Amino acid sequence: MSALFDSLLHRLTWADLDVAYLRRLVEMARDEDLAGLGLNQRPAEAGDFSTGSIASAPRTSTAHLTARQDLTVSGLPLLSLILSTYRSETSGPAEVQLRTHDGARLSCGDVLATFTGDPRTLLAAERIALNFVQRLSGIATLTRRYVDALGEGRTRLLDTRKTTPGYRMLEKYAVACGGGWNHRLGLFDRVMLKDNHLALLGSTDDLAGAVNRARQHAPKLPVEVEVDRLDQIPPVLTAGADVILLDNFTPDQLREAVALIKGRALTEASGGITLETLPALAGLGLDFVSTGALVHQSTWVDIGLDWKQ
Repeated sequence: MSALFDSLLHRLTWADLDVAYLRRLVEMARDEDLAGLGLNQRPAEAGDFSTGSIASAPRTSTAHLTARQDLTVSGLPLLSLILSTYRSETSGPAEVQLRTHDGARLSCGDVLATFTGDPRTLLAAERIALNFVQRLSGIATLTRRYVDALGEGRTRLLDTRKTTPGYRMLEKYAVACGGGWNHRLGLFDRVMLKDNHLALLGSTDDLAGAVNRARQHAPKLPVEVEVDRLDQIPPVLTAGADVILLDNFTPDQLREAVALIKGRALTEASGGITLETLPALAGLGLDFVSTGALVHQSTWVDIGLDWKQ
């Protein structure tokens, strides 16, 4: 099981993300702001009329992206892409110098990045740049709290597919920046037979057949099966599942389940996982603990753009 355990441990890196996908997200965010993207009737004229109304002679400005609370960073490589997307015929170039890196823990007052260039470009891009970095750093910051609560040991903290539609890979990358690990990225990279799939069988009598059919259909993928009772574990073991998902088990039930499985399959606890319950799960011998809260319970962190000139 050690080789399987290692093979299931993934953390998205920035190099794993598709630049075309990232540019599309940035362009959509830009066009929402400048041109009313998403409206049935778009405005007749697009642009940043706030900055345009006070525009002065072109000059070079400097601004710092500053943490206004303790946080874990994620999303900094997006900044150069955002600036390049905002340059136009009416505004000049702007550049960003990163002062730290994704995954770093910062204190209130620390500088994440420094912007220099045409103030018209910087002002137009400011809100979108902050939106991305505040959101992703919020996920990374909460993930780091969960990782710290789980503590050191064999058990790894996983995310889930409960992500914002269209932003999954970025949000899972943010989880990785916070020290978490990525569960399956989508329906394409693991067979996972959950309660609703098993309901189609009518019972667990044909569970072995379901696992066998899964292996024939996708022979290169691991097979995971969800259970919510201890008596479901023996047939899942007999079926030869690679991972058993223990859904909404109490700590005592998890301890009993791990003893029953005896290393014949990897174990994953899920359901009701909180910062308060994580420490009690650390010493139970589980391989994984998964929670969607890393994304859907995260809060944007406070980051500001402070102008220097």
